[in-house]
Amino acid sequence: MFEETRKYLKKLGLPDGDLFDLPTSGKTFPDGAHFRLEVPTVNSAEAVRALLEHTKKNGVTVNRIDETYGIFRHTRDELKEYAKLGKEFGCEINLSVGPRATYDTGATVQTPQGVRIGYRLRGMEQVCRAVEDIKRAIDCGIRGILIYDEGLLWLVNKMREEGELPENIHFKVSAHCGHANPLAFHVLETLGADSINPVRDLSLPMLAALRRATSLPLDLHTDNPPASGGFIRSYEAPEIVRVASPCHLKCGNSAVSAHGQITGAHDGVKMGDQAIIIKEMMDKYYPEAIQSKPNQEDMAIPEI
Repeated sequence: MFEETRKYLKKLGLPDGDLFDLPTSGKTFPDGAHFRLEVPTVNSAEAVRALLEHTKKNGVTVNRIDETYGIFRHTRDELKEYAKLGKEFGCEINLSVGPRATYDTGATVQTPQGVRIGYRLRGMEQVCRAVEDIKRAIDCGIRGILIYDEGLLWLVNKMREEGELPENIHFKVSAHCGHANPLAFHVLETLGADSINPVRDLSLPMLAALRRATSLPLDLHTDNPPASGGFIRSYEAPEIVRVASPCHLKCGNSAVSAHGQITGAHDGVKMGDQAIIIKEMMDKYYPEAIQSKPNQEDMAIPEI
């Protein structure tokens, strides 16, 4: 079916359908690793420390942590503590752009139809504020930014290219943008994304097609809180890595009720337990897959 359309997609270098044969990716991170462990919704420095101390004690490396409350919701001291903890444990830290639709004065985003707006920015004043929020994080030593708006991604990538932002800053596109197909991923790569998080519930053939369309790391959930569907895909983690490497396995959210909530030390430990479980699954069912070691490469932070 749809042969002419599929032929044209192949001509563009895109997959002509979801890849039900589940081919092995064969692609890796620059260090030769196939996967990294990432824990999102770690929304206090207290939770970061508890999580990283707990996983390290259990012999598990967490490579990346995402804060999702918003840069502008934290004091400068806490932002600096995030950066210090990242350097101490060799863990990348992504902080999320603060002013966004859900924090703005518009009411549409609070309605059932408003879900389509997501966390995008409303108007140019919010764009300016978002850039200032990113600069605030950079000034406190952060080099990873979680992006929710495609236009903002284009802008801050231009700023990075022209020296207005540090060369070693990384831009991660959030699942809240709602992207779910290879064409969208191709567009995001051209806009300057350094890694991309698709919607959380894509099947393995869909993930394999995403991998065919881009070489960027994919950020893929292995579990979710009830507010985002509540699924737990621990036993699928090895196959996710096989077909979609290089990828960040995003784990730990099933320990909390919703994205964006404040998390404390107890939550950090519980989220860390889920990372430990995912590492167990990888070691048992796909032992040949390599995980990245703790990273210092992009952790150089200014004196703060």
